[in-house]
Amino acid sequence: MDPQIEELLGLEAVRTRAHTVLKLAEEGRLNHFNYHPERMEDATDYVLKLIQRDFGPDKYHLIPPHGRWQHFEVGGVPRIATLLAQWDEDKCDTTEKTRRLIDLFFVSVLLDAGAGDFWKFNESQTGLTLNRSEGIAVAALHMFLNGDFAGKDSSVKHTANGDALRNINVDILSRGLQVDDANPMVGVPARADILRKLGESLVNLKDIFGPTGRPGNLVDYLIAKSNDSGKLDYKDLWNVLQRLLIPIWPTDRTHLNGQPIGDAWPLRALSQQSGPESKPYSNIQPFHKLTQWLAYSLMVPFSRLLSVSWSNTELGTGLPEYRNGGMLVDMGVLELKTESLQRGLSLSGGSLPSFGAGDDEIVEWRAMTVALLDVLHTKILTRLDGIQLSLPQVLEAGSWKAGRELAAAKRPETKCSPILNFGDGTLF
Repeated sequence: MDPQIEELLGLEAVRTRAHTVLKLAEEGRLNHFNYHPERMEDATDYVLKLIQRDFGPDKYHLIPPHGRWQHFEVGGVPRIATLLAQWDEDKCDTTEKTRRLIDLFFVSVLLDAGAGDFWKFNESQTGLTLNRSEGIAVAALHMFLNGDFAGKDSSVKHTANGDALRNINVDILSRGLQVDDANPMVGVPARADILRKLGESLVNLKDIFGPTGRPGNLVDYLIAKSNDSGKLDYKDLWNVLQRLLIPIWPTDRTHLNGQPIGDAWPLRALSQQSGPESKPYSNIQPFHKLTQWLAYSLMVPFSRLLSVSWSNTELGTGLPEYRNGGMLVDMGVLELKTESLQRGLSLSGGSLPSFGAGDDEIVEWRAMTVALLDVLHTKILTRLDGIQLSLPQVLEAGSWKAGRELAAAKRPETKCSPILNFGDGTLF
């Protein structure tokens, strides 16, 4: 593989290039956003107050990393604990329980890339009506319990495998997600396509996922690859996920020399700062957001059930999605320039600007989000005076939650982001 393309598939380039964009912002050289660094203090205050409200003064150690596990506990219902207890009755050992959670988390995360503002899921067992990420999590859990990801021929319902995923269609997904004309969800066909392609990719990687293409076989692969039974390498997890997922993303994503590079996009600001000595592809800003969120999510079952620790987790970045990015816009740290705002309003035909997922405005916004989440993390650690929180913990208890609460306060009817995107159900 071209080493420049390999670099774009790694995590280091996400952060390095985003900080290049931040430097351009500090010089007033962005194309679409005005950057107001003085408002980062207000943003830090707001995020820190949420963290302190929910975990202070002595519960900071209880903050989970930003991941899927806690979404399954929405409404205070211990769905995962109940599932683990049920598997105890089935005489599952700890390793098999971890495999099953990896099966569930894999499919659940890849289904979750923004549900839209109107979709809801009614959980008959609890009477709860759920939406957005938590709603998709619980819907996916019930599909998992129903054996939708295991296939008709599987002797175990609570699992997933490549063959079953290859046969997922819009009807199966719509039924499981309760989607109909009165309950629309963004990008259902794209989500079904992603799961089918995931099934193909799992089956093709028998060296990792075994003859059935089971996501949970990742457990055995990573443990076997580790030189230390108590520690796994985040780089190994990342490399597996990129190898598995790069082939499944929509074909209209960026390609370089015929090689798809996933959630990575040309950015005009990077082109402008590139000189004649620039490397090839230096105008590309990678994000790999959904893959990063999956990686954060998958680490947790390993840690909680198998008591393993992880090295190199600091390579992960903040997630450039509409909650984190929306917080920065709602707090006034980032402000669309007049011309870009007018273009977004003309595209949306409404009161909020909207752009395509690969439009330069969205890519610039996401790059700034990655870099500014690092700035926010540093400021929060300084203010907490010795209390150590990882970036994924700050995302979970702080920035992502702040984006959601600001959206609810400022746009109570939809609780949507201040900038919208024409997504395909596989990005945000």
